[in-house]
Amino acid sequence: MEISFRKANADDLDAVFQMVSRAIALMTERKIFQWDEIYPAKSDFQTDIQKNELYAGTVGGKIAVVYALSHESDGQYKSADWHYTGEDYLVLHRLCVSPDFQNLGVATRTLRHIESQIRGMGMKSLRLDAFLENPYALRLYSKSGYHKTGFAYWRKGSFILLEKVVDADF
Repeated sequence: MEISFRKANADDLDAVFQMVSRAIALMTERKIFQWDEIYPAKSDFQTDIQKNELYAGTVGGKIAVVYALSHESDGQYKSADWHYTGEDYLVLHRLCVSPDFQNLGVATRTLRHIESQIRGMGMKSLRLDAFLENPYALRLYSKSGYHKTGFAYWRKGSFILLEKVVDADF
């Protein structure tokens, strides 16, 4: 299965949000209460698109995965023990695989793509957070070489802060 990655645009907004809403319903069925009707909101994705920070991975013209990359992070990220302490890093937000494409390796391939993408942008590290009650995300990041740097506590519970240095020279 070939995944084509591109910047998402305003025309994608409804399809992205419908896909994410279906993913939230599936997470809820699996007793993973990470996302809900409050977060992520459609406006979060709209803002990502306006800032040119939302990407879509498509398979056969259908959105299979979305993610946002930015320099922005919650204040709790400041307390983490980041391996890379320079400014050349990005933060991964709102990675979501469509229920239609789950368990097919899409998330793993997307992470590899993101790592290559940000390396090509001159970035040294990728930071993110993962809900401690989401075993699928925890397994994905662990097997992909992400390292724990700390914890954050938000409305939905405890999250682990993770990092992967993507620059081999660092």
